[in-house]
Amino acid sequence: MARRRVAILISGRGSNMTALIEAARDPAYPAEIVLVASNRAEAPGLDRARSEGIATAVVEHSAFGKDRAAFENALQSVLETHRVELICLAGFMRLLTTGFVTRWQNRMLNIHPALLPAFKGLHTHERALAEGVTEHGATVHFVVPDMDAGPIVAQGAVPVMANDTPETLGARVLAVEHRIYPQALKLLAEGRLHVEGEICRVDAPEARKQEAR
Repeated sequence: MARRRVAILISGRGSNMTALIEAARDPAYPAEIVLVASNRAEAPGLDRARSEGIATAVVEHSAFGKDRAAFENALQSVLETHRVELICLAGFMRLLTTGFVTRWQNRMLNIHPALLPAFKGLHTHERALAEGVTEHGATVHFVVPDMDAGPIVAQGAVPVMANDTPETLGARVLAVEHRIYPQALKLLAEGRLHVEGEICRVDAPEARKQEAR
């Protein structure tokens, strides 16, 4: 089976981008990273992608003012040029329009540093500590028009320690992110994810093989 062609969208250093690139180095991994695109030319992750021999592109959102659709049309053109099949958001700090999200429905993943549906939005580690939760973590989910609200693909949890700071808690969560994001992309690229309403179901490998016969 041909490997699925994946674009990673970043706005900064692309920490999760690196985890996905490293996973995709394995020829047996069902996805290949063919493009890293950013809305910021100075995003440090672009240099890392170039050092790995991966094509990069910059579509500056500021050039389009408040016209989000025009920005996304330009981004879509780049994705089409590279024949992208799946998208992974990795610290991409732009809210996407319903039109773009619908175009990539069930083909675009995001990772969020909390156990959704808890702590949507920003500053998740600070909020988790402020509320005194005993468990925190990360979630990979499909992107839908509502922020941080799509069907959950994978989650990983860490305990919250009494002496935690946002930084120490965040470091443990980041390690979880780096583990579950490649796992989630693998499942998507293998065709093992199926969305039923707001729930994502994962097929067993045996079921997928039987369907292919």
